[in-house]
Amino acid sequence: MNPFPYSNDNKRYHTFNFETRQRYGFKVFKVGLNAGFTCPNRDGKVAFGGCSFCNEIGSGDFQGNTTLNLLDQFNRGVAIQKKKWPDAKAIAYFQAFTNTYAPLSQLKVLYEPFIQHPDVVALAIATRIDCLNEEIIQYLDDLTQQKDIYLELGLQSIHDETAQHMNRGYTTAEFETVFKRLKQTKLRLIVHVMNGYPTETTEQMLETVKRIGQLRPYGLKIHMLNLLENTRLAIEHRIKPYSLLDRETYIDLVVTQLRYVPAEVAILRLTGDYSPTDLIEPHWIKQKINVLNGIDKRMVALDVVQGDLCSE
Repeated sequence: MNPFPYSNDNKRYHTFNFETRQRYGFKVFKVGLNAGFTCPNRDGKVAFGGCSFCNEIGSGDFQGNTTLNLLDQFNRGVAIQKKKWPDAKAIAYFQAFTNTYAPLSQLKVLYEPFIQHPDVVALAIATRIDCLNEEIIQYLDDLTQQKDIYLELGLQSIHDETAQHMNRGYTTAEFETVFKRLKQTKLRLIVHVMNGYPTETTEQMLETVKRIGQLRPYGLKIHMLNLLENTRLAIEHRIKPYSLLDRETYIDLVVTQLRYVPAEVAILRLTGDYSPTDLIEPHWIKQKINVLNGIDKRMVALDVVQGDLCSE
């Protein structure tokens, strides 16, 4: 018998697959889209150069091809996923850079074709808290009357000294102020955190997830730092090489982090995809399945589950 109630595949953490099957009654998949946004810490509004780990394509994941319009990007992504899951439906994922960094009139033009699309069950929108004014928050909340809206918020770390080194462009106090406003809406809030940032200790990384757990978002994404070509971190690494987390340390850290995340919080990611042309280190992240299996095995060996160290 599975010791953890938020899983349908013997995982000991609250999988997004479990969550979506419970909600929609069928398999769903995300289709990454690139709507041509930038970021306020990239274009000079709050800083230049973007986050220290982020390259010119928005860091690592496989967003849509910008030579195609959004619907063509979407259709191409759906065709690929339908080969694996012919009866599944899609979440349209506005993924690259900051996807609310535009006037509301422009956002409506981008989002609403997908709100109306019969094969789209929800929108996922990756953004920053400093690109969410009251007008945009209210509009997104109104959209939840038609489709689920997953709002993905890049935080990475609660430590402001880390945020300064990252060139994030806002403080953790500012993040929490906006997050509390967003909690008053029907938006499904997902927080991104990063393990392995080279200026942090594993204890600091654990503190970040403990704090996010206390905020009780809808979901959590945990990424391992990808040290990529054409980033500020890569330049620093060549001058004085950073010491990055090894695979076993990462697995131990994630298992401990999960124990401080309330059981009802969905876990959307425990490691990231990587850019095969730009990745410098660590090479062990290329074996994603081995990392995920390692997390599963460690949780079984320790007989632990998500949330078992949470205090009410």
